[in-house]
Amino acid sequence: MTVIRLSRIQLALFFILLCPVNIIGLWWAVGSPLVMDPNSICRKAKRLAGKQAELCQTQPEIVSEVAKGARLGVRECQYQFRYRRWNCTSHNKYFGKILQQDIRETAFVYAITAAGVTHAVTQACSMGDLLQCGCEATRNRAPPRPLLPSPSSSSSPPGDGVKWEWGGCGDDVEFGYEKSKQFMDAKRRRGKSDIRTLIDLHNNEAGRLAVKLYMRTECKCHGLSGSCTLRTCWKKMPHFREVGDRLLERFNGASKVMGGNDGKTLIPVGQNIKPPDKQDLIYSDESPDFCLANRKTGSLGTRGRMCNSTAMDISGCDLLCCERGYREETVVFEENCLCRFHWCCVVQCKKCLVRKELSLCH
Repeated sequence: MTVIRLSRIQLALFFILLCPVNIIGLWWAVGSPLVMDPNSICRKAKRLAGKQAELCQTQPEIVSEVAKGARLGVRECQYQFRYRRWNCTSHNKYFGKILQQDIRETAFVYAITAAGVTHAVTQACSMGDLLQCGCEATRNRAPPRPLLPSPSSSSSPPGDGVKWEWGGCGDDVEFGYEKSKQFMDAKRRRGKSDIRTLIDLHNNEAGRLAVKLYMRTECKCHGLSGSCTLRTCWKKMPHFREVGDRLLERFNGASKVMGGNDGKTLIPVGQNIKPPDKQDLIYSDESPDFCLANRKTGSLGTRGRMCNSTAMDISGCDLLCCERGYREETVVFEENCLCRFHWCCVVQCKKCLVRKELSLCH
């Protein structure tokens, strides 16, 4: 067994190398532009057309939120795939190869980034960061249904006779949905089949619906002595981790499709398989096994990846290392410990050595 002694900074760099999550230089293709930062997108405005070019020219602050949303989506992809053979690596050359295929992993990337753009733009509206939008308009909305109290509401459950009122700052998800649709769906690939475009557009929509269809109602009670004589309610987006979890379920149950004879429809592959609905993820090609590095398929392989030597699931060394075996390493690093607060206002800590056992794939 090898023992390596590292400082805390060296340890952080060590984990970055093992689990690449740096998305600063991310090359994420959305049609023609590359969503690395808003300036990068709009510098390529000559290649853009329609709504994408219009947004760059007239609403650059929204394009900035689009870029934030794309990065949010990729970070969530890396979290959801952290134990899988393909871990949504942001390595530029390899990531681009993944996006050129019609596999399940690509379906998830398109869905989670479309969801991220929807979420980021909507959140910016609620925070007052965009002049074009704000809180949701609720004048024509029906009264909220009686619900159990949420953590943000009064502890008194709503009962009969409670007055209802929409208020607060509800999330205007319709605005975020439309801006995501304008930018993410504006692409038209040259030299690509209509089927590929239909698949990508379907997965984009599935991502947006994972946000739009799961808005939650939050309420606050008002009244004397903690009573709930009036309840003010508003609509909030689901937490983005919930969106990622939901799309991962769709990834696990993704439907394989093929193009119909008319070139405009998608048909599920296999007998007695129901057609996928709008929230399902779809793909047309089988994924590679991602065990070995292969630049052609976008696989970095799993050599050097951390695994769980005792787990039987996808994070286990047998599956993650593709039965090639693994090695054990012990990392020793320093961290603050036995911290004490001294009046006023200093915190003094001692340095403790911490040992961490790592299992790394051969």
